[in-house]
Amino acid sequence: MAGFNWFWKAMGGQQSRNQKRSRAIVDKARTINRELDALDDAQLVARARDLASGGSVSDPAELLAVLGVAAGRTLCMTPFDVQSQATLRLLEGDVVHMATGEGKTLVGAMAATGFALTGKRVHCITVNDYLARRDADWMTPLVEFFGLTVGAITEKLTPEERRGVYACDIVYGPVNEIGFDVLRDQLITDRSQAVQKGADVAIVDEADSVLVDEALVPLVLAGNEPGRAPRGRITEVVRTLEPGTDYRPDDERRNVFLTDEGAAKVEHALGIGSLYDDDHVGTTLVQVNLALHARELLIRDVHYIVRDGKVALIDASRGRVADLQRWPDGIQAAVEAKEGLVVTEGGRILDTITLQALMVRYPTVCGMTGTAVEATDQLRQFYDLRVSVIDRNRELKRFDQADRVFATLEEKNAAIVDEIRTIHATGQPVLVGTQDVAESEELAERLREYDIEVSVLNAKNDAEEARIIAEAGDLGRVTVSTQMAGRGTDIRLGGADEADRDRVVELGGLAVIGTSRHRTARLDNQLRGRGGRQGDPGFSLFFVSLEDDVVTAGGAGEEITVTPGSGGEIDSKRVRDFIEHCQRVTEGQLLEIHSQTWKYNKLIADQREIIDGRRAEILDTSAAWESLAQRAPDRAAELSGKLSREVLDKAAREIMLYHLDNAWSDHLALLDDVRESIHLRAIARETPIDEFHRIAVAEFKELAQTAMAESVDTFRTVRIDEDGAHLEDHGLARPSATWTYMVNDNPLSGSGNSVIGSITSMFR
Repeated sequence: MAGFNWFWKAMGGQQSRNQKRSRAIVDKARTINRELDALDDAQLVARARDLASGGSVSDPAELLAVLGVAAGRTLCMTPFDVQSQATLRLLEGDVVHMATGEGKTLVGAMAATGFALTGKRVHCITVNDYLARRDADWMTPLVEFFGLTVGAITEKLTPEERRGVYACDIVYGPVNEIGFDVLRDQLITDRSQAVQKGADVAIVDEADSVLVDEALVPLVLAGNEPGRAPRGRITEVVRTLEPGTDYRPDDERRNVFLTDEGAAKVEHALGIGSLYDDDHVGTTLVQVNLALHARELLIRDVHYIVRDGKVALIDASRGRVADLQRWPDGIQAAVEAKEGLVVTEGGRILDTITLQALMVRYPTVCGMTGTAVEATDQLRQFYDLRVSVIDRNRELKRFDQADRVFATLEEKNAAIVDEIRTIHATGQPVLVGTQDVAESEELAERLREYDIEVSVLNAKNDAEEARIIAEAGDLGRVTVSTQMAGRGTDIRLGGADEADRDRVVELGGLAVIGTSRHRTARLDNQLRGRGGRQGDPGFSLFFVSLEDDVVTAGGAGEEITVTPGSGGEIDSKRVRDFIEHCQRVTEGQLLEIHSQTWKYNKLIADQREIIDGRRAEILDTSAAWESLAQRAPDRAAELSGKLSREVLDKAAREIMLYHLDNAWSDHLALLDDVRESIHLRAIARETPIDEFHRIAVAEFKELAQTAMAESVDTFRTVRIDEDGAHLEDHGLARPSATWTYMVNDNPLSGSGNSVIGSITSMFR
């Protein structure tokens, strides 16, 4: 333990600094419990209100005690000391590291209630609709005990229903839905159209998944306008190209490049002179590269599935379909063309925001996860958050075995099947974590050949998620799943009702098997953490081959000589150390990608704040009318003699907001184009990020001037009457349809699945 504390001091973590103080406060809270138990409900609520008056907590120990007694009365759940300690750390703004099965849901609700008692509005951020509804319903009695209100945002709610939920003191909601509401509120032309009320605190469940894994995923609000897609015969021509001869992917499989032979073959097939002529470099060449990317780097049942005649992207960090997620328009269309589906047109991007930029809008961010320790660097670097490790309520009994390493994928896969068969024969339940949909289905099929009944949880059947996970600890059960992060349901030994718990305990608890190491140890530990909950027995075992993605990517350019034993197995500490090294390399690559990408996104986020401020000024004051009247006094005087000031304010607001929003949309499109080509600046020995900033700042200055000039021109000519400004008469109508989606821009998604990864790798 001394060594562990040294590690935390070095990392700047809260393990040593706050544990002693936190435990003292929790100990004090326990001594107050008897006194509080004697109070009736009204007296207990009054005590809580007194403690949190003035916007801060006067005695944290007493507040913890009040919350604990209330939880016991309303939920029949008396928090463990470690849960009270975690609640305290959340109230003080940390990310708490709590193992799976230690009761994070109650901790989050107690912290949210504590914040709300001080007058703060709280958003409890979840990873999906199911968890938002479940947690809000589950914790409503505790919240309402104190006279506070709670609600859940889900995808199906109408704008009016959303307004009602956002008016609550505590709001549970998926991060994407809350983000989309932020974007939609940025297009309102009257303050009454807004659905959100803002919040003071974000409590993030699965904090590392939201704040790190998906931090760079852009949420997009689009309007109806044609996009671009590979046209005509391009997809068919690309299908004829030979890998290795006509094109080559890079070592990390983030980019793919035509060779001279491949370019000549494409030019001949399309009947054009050169792909690199001015007539083709910005059109045909782009479409060829998109089709090539779709063919070589985006793999069906790994990066996406085809369901109901549509391409559905797979969220690799969670192993489930990302319902609202799509690639940027050209790549999305290229994959649809590759699969022979109807190619959907894209649209004009009206606004976009990354999850990281969304989260930093909250004055206070805190969170919970079972794997925060491994994300310490990212949480500190990008959010200035500290991690507090909360001890387990019961000692960990799970045994984590050394990896079994094999020379080839084929030998590894055969050994995995043999291991599962051996364990299953005893009746011990087995949970197998795979890398993707294709692997999960292939493994399940091989096991069924041996008459082993398998429950499969992947992106194709994630609607059955809760039921499958709840039964994964049952006697004789074999469950094969893609990534377990954010699944949100505990695996109880003996099944959901724990009927066979004693028998499963005798057999050794849940056996957790990983079919490969992930590119970050954090995802490995998320899988491991499904076993050994609350002192249960169990073991974990990972299988690795030297052909696995993490080894080939992290060990690129390095060679290791081995002599495999029987069945291709390699029993060598040197090889295991090499695999650990490969994983550290890939983790470093991901952190570098995140850091580089955030430098681009941060400037856009800063510019967005300026636009947000300008929009708020236009919406909430008479600034629009005053600005236009000053620049076009004759037109202002003409209108003032006919219309009320209220009508004139409304018309001026509509005009200025239209042109400001249109200019911002154009600016985003321009910056997207600049970022895609900025790596070429390196050829001229210019620093890409510096060049991007120079261009972005200069263009942003033009944005304001252009929006104002066009607003004045429109003000002078557009028809304005009692109904406001008739912008549609001038072809200036806002999009008749809008939709939201998430661009799959996640560098943790793995090979070929990261657009930003493709870009940043060029100038790393």
